[in-house]
Amino acid sequence: MTTRSSGTGRLRTGGRRCWGFTLVELAVAVFLISLLLGALAMPLQMRVEARKVEQTEQLLRTLRDALTGYAAANGYLPCPADDSSTGREPAASNHETGYCPSYFGFLPAAALGIATQDVRGYAADAWAGAGNRIRYAVAPYAIGSIGNALTRVNGMRSAGFAHLSDPALSLFHVCDGGSGVSAGSTCGKAITLVSTAPAVIWSSGPNEASGGSSVHEAQNPNVNGGSADRLFVSRVRSNVSGNEFDDIVTWIPMSMLLARMLAAGQLP
Repeated sequence: MTTRSSGTGRLRTGGRRCWGFTLVELAVAVFLISLLLGALAMPLQMRVEARKVEQTEQLLRTLRDALTGYAAANGYLPCPADDSSTGREPAASNHETGYCPSYFGFLPAAALGIATQDVRGYAADAWAGAGNRIRYAVAPYAIGSIGNALTRVNGMRSAGFAHLSDPALSLFHVCDGGSGVSAGSTCGKAITLVSTAPAVIWSSGPNEASGGSSVHEAQNPNVNGGSADRLFVSRVRSNVSGNEFDDIVTWIPMSMLLARMLAAGQLP
């Protein structure tokens, strides 16, 4: 004869007991296992994301060095690539006049000889999606009396060291937030991280497909447009709704560019 012990899920057959589980016990076990797997997966996901941020930051430092090396060799900074120039300067770029078809675009990785490229010749960040190209902007402003001095052959030499090193020089401004800025002009009420950056290099981060919608990310050109002017934002990463920021931004300090140009004999 077979009987079931009340509420235990154990079957009694003759003088022997057969151990089993009720549906409730199985459901509880599955629930606990899912909690455990979720607790393990979250730290792993966070570590993967942190690793991608670290890789992209390292890439941006490498690209910054490549740009200053290019300027040291040629006497000017390259024009940004566009969507059809396959990682090179657009054909209409003219360094005799310093003209670039756009001063905000993608890093010309193929022109710089950068090994880390996507199939079309653009440098891509660690998320490596179709839209995750590294972006680049070069300041299109006069220095001293020299127009487009940063992209013109001998433009920086002609502008002179005194003008280039002037702390009052206004090129690209990088702010610690997009709130309170004087649009297209200065960081305003936001903290100014730098105001003399000749070039800015950035990744739009994992939300490149949408470009982000916060006031902070709106200062950095992205797939949504963003403001292509002298203001950029670099700040702590955030997922808070309305305050999102996952861009990774770096720039060429003027002191670094001048040091490379002086060492190469591009400046007197």
